[in-house]
Amino acid sequence: MKSLGDLVITISSFLCVFLVLALITIFHKLWWTPNRIQKLMASQGIKGPSYRFIHGNTKEISKMKKEAMSTSLTNFSHDIFSRVQPHILLWNKSCGKNFVQWYGCQVQLVISEPELIKEILNKKDTYPKRKLLPLMKKIFGEGVATTTNPQKWEKLRKLADHAFHGDSLKSMIPTTIASAETMLKRWKNHDGKEIDVYEDFRLLTSEVLCSLLLKTSFKIRFPGISKFFKTSDEIESEKLEKGIRDSIVDIVKKREKEAMTGEENKFGNDFLGLLLKAHHGADDNQRISVDEVIDECKIFYFAGHETTNALLAWTIFLLAIHPDWQEEARNEVLQLFGKQTPNPDGLAKLKTMGMIINETLRLYSPVISYDRRVDREIRLGNLIIPAGFELYISTMSLNSGDKMCIFSNQSDSLKGQDCSVNDSQNYSFTLSPGYVHSPYENLIVRPQHGVQVMLHSL
Repeated sequence: MKSLGDLVITISSFLCVFLVLALITIFHKLWWTPNRIQKLMASQGIKGPSYRFIHGNTKEISKMKKEAMSTSLTNFSHDIFSRVQPHILLWNKSCGKNFVQWYGCQVQLVISEPELIKEILNKKDTYPKRKLLPLMKKIFGEGVATTTNPQKWEKLRKLADHAFHGDSLKSMIPTTIASAETMLKRWKNHDGKEIDVYEDFRLLTSEVLCSLLLKTSFKIRFPGISKFFKTSDEIESEKLEKGIRDSIVDIVKKREKEAMTGEENKFGNDFLGLLLKAHHGADDNQRISVDEVIDECKIFYFAGHETTNALLAWTIFLLAIHPDWQEEARNEVLQLFGKQTPNPDGLAKLKTMGMIINETLRLYSPVISYDRRVDREIRLGNLIIPAGFELYISTMSLNSGDKMCIFSNQSDSLKGQDCSVNDSQNYSFTLSPGYVHSPYENLIVRPQHGVQVMLHSL
């Protein structure tokens, strides 16, 4: 009995010590460390909203975003900062261009000062990308745009540069134009009627990307990215990710089979063909795995689809509310092409259309933030940043108002020009009375309720 009693006392003592240590660890992580960091940053002149136990500032941020999304912008205002990132705008005003905010117990230094942003983006080795959240990793994988491995990034970047150089982009134009012409044929049935161009461009960009990246029919559809954000069910999320992976694997197997039977010139000259050549290459240092092939297809499909879709929709919106610029762009297109199919050399001469697309990217830039991390204590400008910080680079304030700081992507601009030229040759458009101006952020800046316009054939 005595030995049993000693055992109970020993176990109880061990559990008490374990519980005390656990409580100390929790207190240190969730209270002492955040308050110490706040005092450290305050001593350097960096303010921010007060840290709240456990949730940090997430409740405040969610509440502000929910309130912003419940209203629309009046008079088609381009000052979208208050609706897209209301918390950043509020704390920029009360705390300064740079401030500290908290996602749970994870500290983020929000940076809106141009010189500091430039320093961070120019030192990718010093400020590596933040690791993806598990859900994001399921969607995008670990491709060139998301990997945090420098060697892997360099290898995949070389492949991407080779696939999307100038001549390669020019060769994509006929496919893009053919898809746009198919869409315009559908529009003939909507002459004088309302049409949601955001939805139509979603289908168009999917078709173009399937053709350009994978040389496959759009009949093989990938599950929409938005579905990932319509379910909190982990099992459903796994099914969607598996559906995307299976679709790509089927395309890869078909391409490899065609290459083996001689039906294709090796693996083809499109993006997927280039990836498969690297997968089957003899150079061990440059060879990529099947998972890397799949991840690259996923990131280029989703990133290209979402950003180009939004760019086209916002471009049509701006032209619809500025009929003078719509007319000027149309005249430029007609002078260069008449009613003929646009060609690559002529597209390069479209100065007005290029200006319109760049202005669209400035006012409604798809990507309005960048995430970086700090792995060791470092000096940024006059600030000393401890290890463990996340850096949240907000570009919305740079792109707002009269300032000119365009963050554009060449291939997106080129695809946007192709489709916009075809539209302006065949139709004029005005905003539908039912349009509600409600830009919001869901990975990118997109119209919450679509972009409805009235089509008028020329």
